[in-house]
Amino acid sequence: MCTHTPTCPTADSPDREAARTIASHPEQGWNLLCNAVLLFEDTGELLPDGRIIAPHRPLAVAAV
Repeated sequence: MCTHTPTCPTADSPDREAARTIASHPEQGWNLLCNAVLLFEDTGELLPDGRIIAPHRPLAVAAV
């Protein structure tokens, strides 16, 4: 699917979020990446094969 040089990481790669955005819908909270991954604003992901990656944003650090 990717025609970029260098090519974007595949949907199975650990760095899949580094793929380029090809469609952005911030009003709905998601972006479609070049590798067909749907990336949601809460950092959750939907992979092209239907697998779900749970949100993984860093936890807030409490002020001392």
